[in-house]
Amino acid sequence: MPVPRGDLTRSAVLAALGTSGPLSRTDIARTLGVSPATVTQIVKDLLARGLVAEVEHRPSRGGRPAVLLGLVGSAGRALGAKVAADHVAVVDVRLDGHVRQSWEWPFDAMAADAPDRLVDLLRPLVETPADDAGDDAPAAPILGIGIGVPGAVDDQEAGAVDAPTLGWRRLALGARLRAALPAPVLVENDVNALAVAERLYGRGREHRNFLVVTIGRGVGAGLVVDGSVYRGAGGGAGEFGHFPVRPDGPQCSCGNTGCLEAAVGQEALLRAAHDAGLDAPDATIFATAGELFGRGVAGLINVMDPEIVIVLGEGTRAWEHWRPGFEPSLRAHLMPSRRGVPVVVESWDDTSWALGAAALVLATPYDAAGATGGQGELVRARLGGALAGELS
Repeated sequence: MPVPRGDLTRSAVLAALGTSGPLSRTDIARTLGVSPATVTQIVKDLLARGLVAEVEHRPSRGGRPAVLLGLVGSAGRALGAKVAADHVAVVDVRLDGHVRQSWEWPFDAMAADAPDRLVDLLRPLVETPADDAGDDAPAAPILGIGIGVPGAVDDQEAGAVDAPTLGWRRLALGARLRAALPAPVLVENDVNALAVAERLYGRGREHRNFLVVTIGRGVGAGLVVDGSVYRGAGGGAGEFGHFPVRPDGPQCSCGNTGCLEAAVGQEALLRAAHDAGLDAPDATIFATAGELFGRGVAGLINVMDPEIVIVLGEGTRAWEHWRPGFEPSLRAHLMPSRRGVPVVVESWDDTSWALGAAALVLATPYDAAGATGGQGELVRARLGGALAGELS
């Protein structure tokens, strides 16, 4: 969709490069619907600021090869932290998505001092000089900190969290972290954060409407509509794990009974194995869970009409056991017009959640709509200051 001429800013060009990868000046002009001369002037400024660089040449059908422009990864970096009930995973990530370093620590989210403990873990990483962060490439100062949590978040700037699995009710996490840490802080549902990372660095670069569905300790969904994550009226959109599937099912952590998560999440599978006298879930248990999961995903596809579905999460490590139940159930419950929608299962490691959290910050320079509020403005100011040598 063409960008109105008055809205064409440096952020719009960065967004095109951030979500599509290296592009030529002509590609950028076509993507944004503006004149090549306008793009040339903006790119000149971005090159001078060190935000973009000429990365390669692409053969052309005639004339000179097209010069491709890409983001300069070392122009900025972010910390991303995924908070789970029993641990915290953290990554240090460059602007281009390269993970420079990662950490993981035990963490008791149920403890009364959990926010203070999180501050204690993050503060040394924020204050560590950039050249001590663990790789050979020079790095700019940290632009901000992204926090991913398994629950509903009112908005990324305020960061008030409702997370039943962590025992958090209206916890003012964003405010408490901002008061204690010397960097902007953005807080978001962890699956929404994964969807942001997919849009920036994954298969979502090629699609404007897609679903990210996660399976593992819990079940969740990130809904990307017209290139942006849909959050709902109060930030709670995508709570796929609480879709009702069994009226007589087990009680869920949310307080209801029969939720999808209570039937196919990690605890449900372990409980089913225990009831069957097994040490671990077997093929039958996975097939039953896969059937329910496939039916639920089919419902999402029928409602959302995505171009693609991306399945992520700890559960994908056992996907060979999920697939026999999932695939037939999914296809059987899709509307005829939706049966060709591709479902892609991606490989998984523990840093993926934290990379999603970091993407909240790294996507902020492209946030022309201002969804990240005042914290986003601080991130953009830090990016400009780093390029001007104003931060240390």
